[in-house]
Amino acid sequence: MTEIRQAVSPRKTKIIATLGPATDDEKILLDLIDAGVDVVRLNFSHGEAEDHIRRARIVRELSAEKRYYIGILGDLQGPKIRLQRFAEGRVTLEAGRRFVLDPSLGRDAGSADAVGITYPQLHADVAPGDTLLLDDGRIVLEVESSGAGGIETVVKVGGELSNNKGINRAGGGLSAPSITDKDRRDIELAAQIGVDYLAVSFPKSADDIVHARRLLREVGSSAALIAKIERVEALNCIDGILEVADGVMVARGDLSIEIGDAELTAVQKRLIRQARQAERIVITATEMLQSMIESTVPTRAEISDVANAVLDGSDALMLSAESAIGRHPALAVETMSRVCQGAERGEDRRQAGAGLLEWRVERFDKAIALSTIYAATRMDVAVIAALTESGSTALWMSRLDSPVPIYAVTPHIETCRKVTLYRGVYPVLVERTGQRVQVKEEVVAALQRCRAVGAGDCVIVTRGDTVGKHGGTNTMKIITVP
Repeated sequence: MTEIRQAVSPRKTKIIATLGPATDDEKILLDLIDAGVDVVRLNFSHGEAEDHIRRARIVRELSAEKRYYIGILGDLQGPKIRLQRFAEGRVTLEAGRRFVLDPSLGRDAGSADAVGITYPQLHADVAPGDTLLLDDGRIVLEVESSGAGGIETVVKVGGELSNNKGINRAGGGLSAPSITDKDRRDIELAAQIGVDYLAVSFPKSADDIVHARRLLREVGSSAALIAKIERVEALNCIDGILEVADGVMVARGDLSIEIGDAELTAVQKRLIRQARQAERIVITATEMLQSMIESTVPTRAEISDVANAVLDGSDALMLSAESAIGRHPALAVETMSRVCQGAERGEDRRQAGAGLLEWRVERFDKAIALSTIYAATRMDVAVIAALTESGSTALWMSRLDSPVPIYAVTPHIETCRKVTLYRGVYPVLVERTGQRVQVKEEVVAALQRCRAVGAGDCVIVTRGDTVGKHGGTNTMKIITVP
């Protein structure tokens, strides 16, 4: 029997770090792994295909070298509506002046009077009196008139504006399709790379996720799908999206612009709760440690932001510019890890397993997951070992706030990488001896090798009778480590 060792993490909440120019030095990437990164993000909005292929290859090589599983999340650009470029690179817009969004302008012909846009049909989505927000809301325009020749606006809040900044309509309602031609090419790239997760940007409904999954399967990828919730329309269809997606990302940048920043915190908490109730993964993202792009320490507000996302039940928290272009990528991961640990120490363990007797389930594997967590909350158990093909049993256990670490013991490398995003779940790869993994010998030996258990520890093991059957868990066994 063989296994790749997975270091025992001191925290349940997982950390996603976006790769970019700041992490292209292999030593920096090693530092990220040592700092505790669980999943890396390839942002297809930036960089060339060759950049993403190279970064993914190095991650896989270092992961094997360190004997530490790291998931890869690809992130589609989606229909982000942007300004074109300014002739001088940037302009200053003054409040009260008129400014035109003109689709006929050349790509580099922008000025303080007008600029081109990437979505020529934008005029059909806006009307006089609408508010347009540029550069994540830093610049505010009011629409005076709109037609095929351009959108005439008055600057309400001015400031410096540079190339390629985003455009949002307050309240949402933009009709651009969720999957663009570039996204189709990037889906093929994601399959070539072998990503474990693919995030779909700006979905408006469950149909957008179903469409993305069909395109992904057509190119031979089995990656799980994450729906990025950043449109008002997605909030209105969240139940349907949760039904067809494998998880959601609370993408707070564009979402806060559409719904208003005053509403964001309550919406974030609700989305996290809804995702967990639907047995889906949930990621909280955007500007979590934004000051650490330059600074070596976070602000107190950022610390509270991270801690609250942990206490609300996020599976993972995401670093974007902090790791992709920041000056201290590994330090940002270390800081986030430390704050997560502090928040988790403050969780009320007495609430774990509360109300489980009232739950009703229809499937055997869910019943076993429920029984396991119930027992773990009432016994002196060191760890749970879930023998799993797909990782589903471990995921359900993690939705129930397990009081002890859950080890997903599996013969599949793909499952090991997949569970790197599950809260409180850690992968252990084992090799079947004959037709099945031997519980007492092989599982315990694997847990001992990754320093999860010691002599005399109590372990709850779950497994299925049928080898290779997904969703076949039907047995719970309690053993003592010899």
